[in-house]
Amino acid sequence: MTTDRPVTEPADGGENAEIVIVGGGLAGSLAAAVLARAGHRVALVDKRAVYPDEFRVEKIGGHQLDLIRKLGFLDALEHVACRYDRVLNIREGKVVDVSVGQAYGFSYASLVATARSQIPDCSNLIVDEVIAISNGDDVQHVELASGRRLTARLVVLATGMAGVLGYKLGIRRRVLAERHSVSFGFTIARRDGIPFDLEALTCYGERTADGIDYLSLFPVRDGMRANLFMFRDPTDPIMRELRREPEATILRLLPGLRSYLGDFRVTDRVQNWVMDLTVVEGHLLPGVVLIGDAFQTNCPAAGTGVARLLVDVDRLCTEYAPQWLMSAGMGSEKISQFYSDREKIAADQQSLKMARFRQALTSRNGVGWDVRRRLHFLRRSLTHRVDQMHPGWIGRIRGALRA
Repeated sequence: MTTDRPVTEPADGGENAEIVIVGGGLAGSLAAAVLARAGHRVALVDKRAVYPDEFRVEKIGGHQLDLIRKLGFLDALEHVACRYDRVLNIREGKVVDVSVGQAYGFSYASLVATARSQIPDCSNLIVDEVIAISNGDDVQHVELASGRRLTARLVVLATGMAGVLGYKLGIRRRVLAERHSVSFGFTIARRDGIPFDLEALTCYGERTADGIDYLSLFPVRDGMRANLFMFRDPTDPIMRELRREPEATILRLLPGLRSYLGDFRVTDRVQNWVMDLTVVEGHLLPGVVLIGDAFQTNCPAAGTGVARLLVDVDRLCTEYAPQWLMSAGMGSEKISQFYSDREKIAADQQSLKMARFRQALTSRNGVGWDVRRRLHFLRRSLTHRVDQMHPGWIGRIRGALRA
């Protein structure tokens, strides 16, 4: 049940909301927009009025777009993103296949700003920092650095990998794979100023010793964006070389790229991110629920992080939270329903499965994995050739098998 009282109405010694969302990145901002548009009194708390342009999610496609559409954000996404429909996939300078399907490239900051713009009332965003949460079976108290206090029935932690608040609540983060992967993000352009003769491209690593899964090139508003995903020790000297001399280093690691890109340069700062695979423990608490990276981190190379995040937002904000608010109490038995949701569990498990598979396929040695790599790319190449000779044939067979 919802009411029309604004978030800023004082109640019980603090400002009152039904739901307080802590963390205004993509997960928190999307959750706030979905809940506020449904008529719930939401307070989104983040210490930044404008989210910085961090190297995070920069492209969305496939099933992720279905979830974006379901949540009602596709039209808004199209206003800030660049659409592309064909991705040329290469390895060792040769075409593996061509991926066809709707996808979008963007900056993370613009995506977060777009999500926040969908919140009906800008007063729902509180620019402050949460320093303490007192939770219980009925009412949650949130203390801010400014001295303000919020009361709510439910607190959603969308704080990413920042674990201070969770730690204070007794939540611990268990590391499954330390320094699992390294990602780089930068923008490129041809030195002669001519646009690249390709819509989007993925170049897969050529040698297991290099630890390169793939380099993804796709359009954004500022040019051609590059995301490089590696499974390699982040202290390796190659990491410094990628930051200092990215053009030469990339062509040395992926020589097959040269004929596709020509003479190019990196036009902005090379950003990088080292990712641990982690899950939380001790998170089943009354009145508090975790979503996105606050619950489980992902391997960026696997491309499952956005899907996990969107599943969390969808299941919590369209299914569970509205139901919970319709009856008294916010005990652990209610919160457990979200963590036990089949779609959420499937997305979480798939994310970890794909993280381990991408690492093994990229860098594991041995006859078995060498054969598996060859078969993986051979199957894709043969499928592509058959589809070129008989367009749509492969799609019809797959449809028949699913029927």
